[in-house]
Amino acid sequence: MHYEPVETLPLNDRAGVAAALCALLSPLVPMLSPGSARLKLSHTGANSELPAQELEAFSRMLWGLAPLLAGGGTHPIAGRMLDGVRNGTDPAHPEYWGDVTAPCIRSVEMAPLGFALALCPGYFMERLPEPALRNLCAWLGQINTTHLWPNNWLFFRVLVNLGFAAVGRPVAAAKLAEDFRMIDSWYLGDGWYSDGSTRSRDYYVAFALHFYGLIYAALNAKADPARATAFKERAAAYAHDYVYWFGRNGSSFPYGRSLTYRFAVASFWGALAFADVEAMPWGVIKGLWLRSIRWWLRQPVFTETGLLTLGYCYPNLNLPEGYSAPGSPYWAFKAFLPLALPAEHPFWRAEEQPLPKLDDVRPLKHAFMVISRDNASDHVVALAGGQLQLPTAPHMRYGPAKYSKFAYSNAFGFSLPLDRETLVRGAYDSMLAVSEDGMDYHVRGDVRDVNVDNGIHFSRWSPLKDVEVETSLIPAGPWHVRVHRLSTPRALHIAEGGFALGLIDETKCPEATTRTTDERAASIANPKGFSGIVDLHGHGKGELIETIANSNLMEPLCSLPMLTAKLEPGSYVLACAVLGAPGPGDHRATWNHPPSIQMPQSGIKVLDGQGRVVFESA
Repeated sequence: MHYEPVETLPLNDRAGVAAALCALLSPLVPMLSPGSARLKLSHTGANSELPAQELEAFSRMLWGLAPLLAGGGTHPIAGRMLDGVRNGTDPAHPEYWGDVTAPCIRSVEMAPLGFALALCPGYFMERLPEPALRNLCAWLGQINTTHLWPNNWLFFRVLVNLGFAAVGRPVAAAKLAEDFRMIDSWYLGDGWYSDGSTRSRDYYVAFALHFYGLIYAALNAKADPARATAFKERAAAYAHDYVYWFGRNGSSFPYGRSLTYRFAVASFWGALAFADVEAMPWGVIKGLWLRSIRWWLRQPVFTETGLLTLGYCYPNLNLPEGYSAPGSPYWAFKAFLPLALPAEHPFWRAEEQPLPKLDDVRPLKHAFMVISRDNASDHVVALAGGQLQLPTAPHMRYGPAKYSKFAYSNAFGFSLPLDRETLVRGAYDSMLAVSEDGMDYHVRGDVRDVNVDNGIHFSRWSPLKDVEVETSLIPAGPWHVRVHRLSTPRALHIAEGGFALGLIDETKCPEATTRTTDERAASIANPKGFSGIVDLHGHGKGELIETIANSNLMEPLCSLPMLTAKLEPGSYVLACAVLGAPGPGDHRATWNHPPSIQMPQSGIKVLDGQGRVVFESA
């Protein structure tokens, strides 16, 4: 089947978005198994059985296909999908999807199937013979008697039972009541949930908890009006914080787990439209949604035949979690939910609008973040730390890198420590790394006593036994300042990183890259942007580290400005200022006027580049 590159398609209206979805569905058709119940997309693996991985790839296409069908569209894969549903739920068929015996990926993949039943019940009831529909409901019904992880997984049972109600099958009302009580217990206020009884408040709040709640609100408002209203009100409140995660160009900062789901981050905006929640003007919501999808479809995230790959801004097997299978990226199809809405809906009729006016600094207390926005460069930085709880779940990788860096950027992303040995392999951007031997480095992981009062992110942490650190992260215009009070009973090597900047091909244009290092600073500039770090107190010399390939989420080859020093046993105040600016331009004026620090007899005072006090402590 012909593959049409999606980056060439205009995404301006309903027809354009439908065309983009169809272009993404078409490469899946030749990958279907003979019985159409499985999709084998590559030879990489995950921590689940192979049949379950191939079910995952099959079921996740329904997040996009079901809205397309519900909205009156069609695609050649739809007929094969029905064959797959019939065969995958038939215990006598060789491609049977298997029984659920414990919390596993099969329970996850029941959600898009239940969603599809709920969204377009007539489509399935008219095309599946009664024995096949019975088999489908029997297979899905296993979710009502199996244990689910006490987090967003509880919504999978909710979606399956929505599907049952839509096709006239009994629902597990008592079980759902129990699930809803637990989901409500995770609600923190101001639109925010934790994902279970944890400190996790990452993108799962948007593309899981609110997304499913809004589907429920849209499809079950008559039967459960009070809960539908609550889900809508919570989502409307959350929207006014979530908007701060996005830049004008549609990008958002990578943070947390499951980042290979990519444009699933846009699904929350589409779900607001689906549930008729005008949390902001429709044109603003539409713009947020469209720009996010456009930004992602411009990234090199596809194979030569048009399949989505594992990774973030490029194919990268270092990023995914242990549960990420070849079909996992198709969770991104959640973004296509508005295709279920008719063309007359005010969401589709609205003119796309830019971001509303946003504060330069926005504390998000429930997420343990302070969002800093430089409007001139469209750089969004989350000063963060506090969500990670160690030990992490068994199949999640690089927890400290995904949750405990000091800063997360929509322009520079973040890097993964492919090895703790040496700064090159550790790629410690936006971190203070400490080592006893100069080889094996340790960073901030679990965080104590975190707060974001007055727009300053404060935390206590310990990278090594008996090494104690108090860190304040302070927005200062396009810069941010980090102040650490560190005490150590033994000598340490320390290294603190700024943002990792993607490298260009210098064989073609060597003069386009400028590198500078001295006794107190390091910086690099090229057409992709500018990154620099300057010592304000106590660090030592500047260095540029070319980190190991494919450690950064957004660029495969990077240079990382760092400050390094060796500390003897004692107590220290370490302070630095970090500047990142995406894109070409002359940033010397800003770089030449960094923030500064004053240390009178008691306390610390931080001033921005114009001499204004931005932080003062006793």
